[in-house]
Amino acid sequence: MTRQSQVRISFVTALAPLVWGSTYLVTTEFLPPDRPLLASTVRALPAGLILLLVTRVLPRGVWWLRATVLGVLNIGAFFYFLFLAAYHLPGGVAALVMAVQPMIVLVLGALLLGARIRLPHIGACLLAAAGVALLVLRPQAALDGVGVLAGLLGAVCMASGIVLTKRWGRPEGVSSVAFTGWQLTVGGLVLLPVTLLGEPLPDRLTWGNVGGFGYLSIIGALLAYVVWFHGIARLPALTASFLSFGSPLAATVLGYLFMGQTLGPLQLLGAVGVIGAVVLAQRGAGASPGTPRTPTASAAEGGPHGDDDEYQHEHGRHDAVSGLRVHPSSVAAPPTGPTPSPPGSPQPHPHTGPP
Repeated sequence: MTRQSQVRISFVTALAPLVWGSTYLVTTEFLPPDRPLLASTVRALPAGLILLLVTRVLPRGVWWLRATVLGVLNIGAFFYFLFLAAYHLPGGVAALVMAVQPMIVLVLGALLLGARIRLPHIGACLLAAAGVALLVLRPQAALDGVGVLAGLLGAVCMASGIVLTKRWGRPEGVSSVAFTGWQLTVGGLVLLPVTLLGEPLPDRLTWGNVGGFGYLSIIGALLAYVVWFHGIARLPALTASFLSFGSPLAATVLGYLFMGQTLGPLQLLGAVGVIGAVVLAQRGAGASPGTPRTPTASAAEGGPHGDDDEYQHEHGRHDAVSGLRVHPSSVAAPPTGPTPSPPGSPQPHPHTGPP
């Protein structure tokens, strides 16, 4: 992948975290209070079922298990911890806690994808954390143990989901829309019984509640996650994880526009730091301009295994049923020698001497 292609895909993929930055505002202003499980379920399940009805594609073989794991990490568990943190922490503090996610991706990428940890990666993580701190922290910000733990667990879930998505890719012939539908549906189905058993339903819903749930499900889940999974299939894992810092940027801007929050020099400096960290991560993981990514590049450094044509040519493609890679060498080549004669036909005598 060329540098220009990576930047273009990054810009499109960053739209998803920008949309997710509105989650804190919508949760606190429009949803029923203290309903993290309900908010998570309503956000995931309707969107997943809509995508399944549209695509009519189900997992096969080992992909039932993989879709379940990814659905729990990327959707079910992550949504719950995200909303739990949003209910217990100010939006800025929750965003700061979640800022550890690229650092987790850095470690998991080295363990599971064979990625090299480089100095620019470490610098980008530290710069991003400092930028988010300047961007979102306020003197009156309060810490809550449950909220902090939920934010950390949410960061672990999202980081694990990104790395495993890069490691497994997606089955050949399955679109990113169907792939997203699997995960949203699995996440919603896992959350549904827990919600019904562990959290009382609200006595009544206002039109504001209905609008908030609809926005989070259609815009914040269905559309945003299609864009997100389409992007991270093609981007380096660490680069994709840094795009999530668009969320605190969007949350800060929305707080300034709609909630009367101030935006001073420190917040502007923090925004510059976050953007600089994203650019630094791009340069540390991206390909040289005009130079194709070699097939031996790791997924964390730019080899999107499931979608890189060069990698697939050299290493094979995912089989839609088994989930395993089918290497080109495993397919029998057509015979190149003379075609054998049918049984019973006269055989030519070997030539044993000069004419």
